Amino acid sequence: MISMGMLRDLWAYRGFIKGAVRREFQSRYLRTQFGVFWVIAHPLAMITIYTLIFAELLRPTLAGHDTPYAFSIYLCAGVLTWGLFAETLGRGVSIFVDNAGLLKKVSFPKLCLPVIVVLSSWLHFTIVIGVFIAVLLVIGQFPGWVVLWAIPIVLLQTGLAIGLGILLATINTFYRDVGQAVGVILQFWFWLTPIVYPVTILPEPVSRAIELNPVWPIIRAHQTIFLEQTMPDWPHLVYPAVLTVILLFVGMYAFHRLQGEIVDEL
Repeated sequence: MISMGMLRDLWAYRGFIKGAVRREFQSRYLRTQFGVFWVIAHPLAMITIYTLIFAELLRPTLAGHDTPYAFSIYLCAGVLTWGLFAETLGRGVSIFVDNAGLLKKVSFPKLCLPVIVVLSSWLHFTIVIGVFIAVLLVIGQFPGWVVLWAIPIVLLQTGLAIGLGILLATINTFYRDVGQAVGVILQFWFWLTPIVYPVTILPEPVSRAIELNPVWPIIRAHQTIFLEQTMPDWPHLVYPAVLTVILLFVGMYAFHRLQGEIVDEL
């Protein structure tokens, strides 16, 4: 896992990390007239479209829910939190390859790069989820204080994504097909997770198989918080939590063993 020496190195380079996150955020909207407005406009447009289409036009229903916004909330809670997982993992896998030039020219702890990915993903997600909560307030569906339980769930899904990301990023340095494969796998992974459909519509053998998907308990926890407005079922999160610890350990072990060869392979 991460040693105290690694943490000291990361803290020593906190200015570098902060500057990289800020530059990355600013570069998304460089040369635009309205700047940060687009940070809010994109998620607001998506959430509004989902709400209008599903609540007012298609009007799908979820068992046990009378509100016309039930499916919209279910969908948005899943899509938005999946976006955090997919962005963290997708960017994490190629983090060393994408920054090959920087790694060859500048001396800094390589673990700064995954930290930058995590912080950038959190920054974007904070804005997106803030817009979602604002919409929930407007339509009278804000879950109340239980929304705070989303914080440890976000930490868990970030740990799962970055643990797997560091492991695959290390392998991707030597075998570039890994990075290409992850993009394809994420597309299938999305549809194999009950996000745009409720798990109750699946045949029992399929629904039991989906329990093996470590992201599903995490997405379900978010949907429980925002839709059911209650605390998640914590025992269901033991599996992804244990897997997260294993992936973080294996990922850091592989990185520690091979970090000296990473720059040479880039």
